[in-house]
Amino acid sequence: MEYTYYLANASLTLRVVEHLLGTPRLPLEFMTVIHQIDGWVVRVKMDDNIGVPDAEDFRAYMNELGIAYDPGIRVRMALWGLETGQSPIDVMRRYQVAIVSHGKPDREEIEAFRRQFVMGLGYCPETLA
Repeated sequence: MEYTYYLANASLTLRVVEHLLGTPRLPLEFMTVIHQIDGWVVRVKMDDNIGVPDAEDFRAYMNELGIAYDPGIRVRMALWGLETGQSPIDVMRRYQVAIVSHGKPDREEIEAFRRQFVMGLGYCPETLA
């Protein structure tokens, strides 16, 4: 079972990370976070043995935070590349996407990306709030 959502800002993305880390009964395989200029793409892949109630609860949670997202071909190919074991650096170069995190949900990777991006710009855009 996989969930691909578009979220407006980093705070919402971090809420998803905290939810996944705080709900150990969810059979998480991996989480991928991609930053785009106008928001965040979050893909969460669960093991197929997730129970129907847990799957429905997680979908409802994600629907509260963002919108279900059908990525364009470039992002779709990047997500596929990561899932097949290609390195994030190679995928970023090949598909020109900003992969912030892939694998186990990691709050620190997202925070570090946000700090570095804001330092480079000199201000904090709405999507990084």
